[in-house]
Amino acid sequence: MKDSEAVDVEKASDGRFGPDPQSVYADWDAFHDWARHATLPAGESFDLAELGPPAPAPRQVFAIGLNYRDHAAESGYEVPTDLTVFTKFPASFTGPYGEIALPDGGMTDWEVELVAILGRRAERVDEADAWDHVAGLTVGQDLSERISQTRGSAPQFSLAKSFAGFSPTGPWLVTPDEFDDPTDLELGCSLNGEKVQCARTRDLIYSLPVLISRLSHVLPLLPGDVIFTGTPAGVGFSREPQRSIAPGDDLVSYVEGIGEMRHRFVAGSGAR
Repeated sequence: MKDSEAVDVEKASDGRFGPDPQSVYADWDAFHDWARHATLPAGESFDLAELGPPAPAPRQVFAIGLNYRDHAAESGYEVPTDLTVFTKFPASFTGPYGEIALPDGGMTDWEVELVAILGRRAERVDEADAWDHVAGLTVGQDLSERISQTRGSAPQFSLAKSFAGFSPTGPWLVTPDEFDDPTDLELGCSLNGEKVQCARTRDLIYSLPVLISRLSHVLPLLPGDVIFTGTPAGVGFSREPQRSIAPGDDLVSYVEGIGEMRHRFVAGSGAR
């Protein structure tokens, strides 16, 4: 099948799995087994612009800050001795292609990330078993409005990173078994054709298994939950001079073995 072709899962499974992609994670083991063994019909063409996020309505979203040493350094922080965790509100989720409106008077920054989606409930999971709970990996952008993030007496990470469209993910969900090594993937992004971030996930301070284990020892992680694993160095806020995304800019984000997202930014409206 080509990237521009797809199978209607609801039809192909005779209604066993419904049309809502979020619902499949609650029955992920059965879906994965069906997808591996089913005789599928020929794919049908579709417009890539119609793709939504692989997990459009997660119950919980975990985002990890300062999880690459070079990003911690460029941000003026020591290497963290524990997880730095915030959330991105699900209403900010959008698909891998299309336009994103910039908040008026803001300073919007890019942060490419590897994103994991859970396929099994994880509660007090050991690191060695963490991959068993991962449905798949995808590309994400933790877009960040730096003025509202830093203007208060304490940083407003979650709110400043949750404007409409500020959590794009996609284009595909790739199961861990499809990678030669899911722990060592190149990721990066380009702004108007200029590469601004490039790194490998082997350089994460806290690997995905560590994240799943530590988070699941605090609270249960649920099927369909999303984990943004952190961004490497190269963000605009830490550059000299500082840079931000402007109307008309094109941002391309990728992770090796998954694919790339493409977004164009337009002037928005509303309070920042």
